[in-house]
Amino acid sequence: MTQKERYKYVLGWFQEHMPEAQTELHYGSPYELLVAVILSAQCTDKRVNLVTPELFKKYPVPELLAAATFEEVEPYIRSVTFANNKTRHLIGMAKLLMEKFHGTVPDTIEELVELPGVGRKTANVIISVVYGQPGMAVDTHVFRVSERIGLTKNAKTPLQAEQQLVASIPSKLLAIAHHWLILHGRYVCVARSPKCQECGLKDACKFYQSDMKHLAAE
Repeated sequence: MTQKERYKYVLGWFQEHMPEAQTELHYGSPYELLVAVILSAQCTDKRVNLVTPELFKKYPVPELLAAATFEEVEPYIRSVTFANNKTRHLIGMAKLLMEKFHGTVPDTIEELVELPGVGRKTANVIISVVYGQPGMAVDTHVFRVSERIGLTKNAKTPLQAEQQLVASIPSKLLAIAHHWLILHGRYVCVARSPKCQECGLKDACKFYQSDMKHLAAE
């Protein structure tokens, strides 16, 4: 199977079996999604969704969060990973959002990464989910699944994986492809003991094909 054929197979399968894929984070505004994605770094969406309702109730707009202290915000997110750093990031993000962007979440990667706690992955989530722009956010799931299937080759960093995926996936599918790969990695192509037997991508997956050949040779 050529690389072009592999992409066609994988994208076609997802379009048929997962046509409505979207983020599992709960949010009601661009600001709320930005907060949720910052909190989700190295943390599960399920955990984030447990803490954000009260956080958003207390700080529904960036103006209020920007005026808050560490001691006021930290208790709301204490159960997420790296709560201390994320508290500082959230307050710093809100302050810069108010000072430089008048409280409006930017719509470019270049501007978004200026905000504390916002890296390229988070920025790509915002531009694709909020603004409908073609963007491929590469988190641990996207990085792992893409390499296993063979969509990426020898990518050493998330940026390298992003560049390879963007080069081969039609721009109109980039935003949803991000969700396809995340959800596949979260529920099927898990880090340990991937559920290959129930995976619909076996015929196009390099990992599965090489693994099966290895078992057959034993």
